[in-house]
Amino acid sequence: MAKTSRSPVLATADSRKDLDKKSARTRVRILDAAARVLSTKGYGGLRLSDVAEVAELQAPAIYYYFPSREDLIEEVMWVGLADMRAHLVAELDKAPDDSTAMDCILIAVEAHLRHELEISDYTTAAIRNSGQVPDKIRERQQVEEKKYGAIWRGLVVRAAEEGQLREDLDLYVAQMLIMGTVNWAAEWWQPGRVAMDRVVANAQSFIRHALAPTD
Repeated sequence: MAKTSRSPVLATADSRKDLDKKSARTRVRILDAAARVLSTKGYGGLRLSDVAEVAELQAPAIYYYFPSREDLIEEVMWVGLADMRAHLVAELDKAPDDSTAMDCILIAVEAHLRHELEISDYTTAAIRNSGQVPDKIRERQQVEEKKYGAIWRGLVVRAAEEGQLREDLDLYVAQMLIMGTVNWAAEWWQPGRVAMDRVVANAQSFIRHALAPTD
């Protein structure tokens, strides 16, 4: 299954002129192209000429929408995390009322992996380049990371309160190890080599057995 780019949502008023709508679509096209290039070539390898080629534009046209290469990258990475957080919240909201905290952790594992690997080039780009971009670019991303991490922290704390975690675990360390496990999949997973369903099932089993008390 081919990955699709998840574009940022652009609110447009009914009174917008056709030119404004065309401009908004072009901006999204540039962001989609940048997300694809950044997810594969990384921060150091992203060239605006490559982005322009994917977007089917002339490279100088990008500067009409983004003042610099860094501004474009910053937007892509922020969208990647903001969109993944929205996706995770939506998937957790679908959980049955009787779902345990462990059930919700496993739902979150699947939501993260599928969004990271299968759904959004933006999210892949954000995760793979998190440690490569300058701190100035990461400021907005770090705010979003904290919001995303707070969701996971809530799940882990709830699991501990429900007695579904081993008592010897440090909750912060456990959370970081879970997130490190699912994030690292972006570095090794390749479409066609291992089925996505298998990756999800193995990750869920791995994490559940690492966290749950032994009988």
